[in-house]
Amino acid sequence: MNFKQMFQMQKELDERIRNEHKLMNVNLIDEKILAFQVELGELANETRCFKYWSLKQASPKEVILEEYVDGIHFLLSIGIDLQTVDISVEDQENEGNLTKQFSMIYEQSSQLARTKVKKEFIELFQQYWFLGTLLNFTSTEIEAAYIGKNEVNHQRQNQGY
Repeated sequence: MNFKQMFQMQKELDERIRNEHKLMNVNLIDEKILAFQVELGELANETRCFKYWSLKQASPKEVILEEYVDGIHFLLSIGIDLQTVDISVEDQENEGNLTKQFSMIYEQSSQLARTKVKKEFIELFQQYWFLGTLLNFTSTEIEAAYIGKNEVNHQRQNQGY
C-alpha cells in the first residue's frame, strides 16, 4: 500500500480546499473528526451489520467500498493535521465482528477528538484499516478506490461543491 502517495494526494486536495474556501489559518481537526464519524455511520448503514430487525441485504460491495474510502479521505486529512503521515498497518486475521469494530472505531475517534495525539490517530487508522479487512477489501481495491474518489473530489471543487 502506497500511503505516501495517498497522503500526498490528500494534502493537495486539502490545500486546494483551504485556499478556495479561505481556511488557510483555521484549525479544522474537530470538523474533520466529526466528518469522519459521519462517514463511519454512513458506512455502517450501507453494511447493515447492526440492523438485526431487517432482512434487507447489505449494499453492493462497490457502494460499501466508496463509503469506506470516504472515511480514508478524512483519516488522511487528520493525519496531515497531526503531522503523522509516515504510517503502516499491521496485517490482522480476518476475524471479528463488524458491529463491535464499528463501535470501537467510534470510541477511538471520540478519544482522538479529546486528545488529538498521534498515538490515538495511529490506533484509529489501524483499526479502520482492519475494518476494511473485515469488509473483505484488498489493499489494491482500497488504493484504487481512494485515487478515483480523490479525482471526484477535485471535480466537485471545480464545480463549486
